[in-house]
Amino acid sequence: MKKKLIASLLLASMCGALLAGCGKGNDSASKEQVIVYNWGEYIDPDVLDQFEEETGIEVVYEEFETNEIMYPKVSSGAIAYDVICPSDYMIQRMIDEDMLYELNYDNIPNISNMDETYLKQAEEFDPGNRYSVPYCWGTVGILYNKTMVKEPIDSWDVLWDETYADNILMQDSVRDAFAVALKKLGYSLNSTDEGELEEAKNLLIEQKPLVQAYVIDQVRDKMIGNEAAIGVIYSGEAIYTQRENENLEYVIPKEGSNVWIDGWVIPKNAEHKENAEAFINFLCKPEIALKNFEYITYSTPNKAARELIEDEDIRNSTIAFPTAEMLENCETFQYLGDEVDAIYNEKWKEIKSH
Repeated sequence: MKKKLIASLLLASMCGALLAGCGKGNDSASKEQVIVYNWGEYIDPDVLDQFEEETGIEVVYEEFETNEIMYPKVSSGAIAYDVICPSDYMIQRMIDEDMLYELNYDNIPNISNMDETYLKQAEEFDPGNRYSVPYCWGTVGILYNKTMVKEPIDSWDVLWDETYADNILMQDSVRDAFAVALKKLGYSLNSTDEGELEEAKNLLIEQKPLVQAYVIDQVRDKMIGNEAAIGVIYSGEAIYTQRENENLEYVIPKEGSNVWIDGWVIPKNAEHKENAEAFINFLCKPEIALKNFEYITYSTPNKAARELIEDEDIRNSTIAFPTAEMLENCETFQYLGDEVDAIYNEKWKEIKSH
């Protein structure tokens, strides 16, 4: 997703070289391999070395930048990936299209380390957790500068407050922007009702004169530099901004928001399913999940790993680890289908051109 960093050229070249020799028909060479397809900069490289050392299974590793780049490569079957890490809505799409194996949890006993809160959240796109194991997660909320905002913020309503005209940063993303408006109106951020979407569109048009800029990554730097009072941001980015500017505060609005989850799944054309399950199980070990959390900085759903975090401020941070009550009105994005996506996109164009 937009949250992830781009892969390094060095890793990309290494991956290309590795994948060149891992096609079908070379069973003897690939018997003890696992072919992994993951976001860029989304795992500690030492973890891959540890897995190989402890299991004897060679990791063949490739990276992608977006779900939309990953999906056609996996669906084409050109490369038989064994384990991949899509986001929630894409996992739902792949389940709907019968692209994934059901997981054999006898081979993934470390699932017991997962916090039930996030397994339950994942059931919104994977009922029964039959096809996926959560890996990283986060929320979308409001970041505000306490020296520029008079009162503590707890609602999306502030994004329509004329007091902060030209001091508001919105996400330049159709689903994220509509999620804000839909939640403010009391609707689901996965609404497919055209009347509700029209209301949300009009609300965003009403807000537009107050918005300084529609941004994605720039919200972080603008907020750190005191260039805006309020911004819609991802929780992982918010943690970074607070390290750089102590006056910044992050909140999940009371109306609810988006909670996103990336998870490990196994495509149906995988040639090493048991190795893939061994890989997933390894990542669920508390000390390994902790290592990845410290490397990636996005929140881990692994409860046992969280208990190992030495820094008490991080371990108890409600940005990194919001309470169940704070997530009560939050939803994961769902895949709504091409027709509904087209409606969202058309209304977004109307907003941007207004």
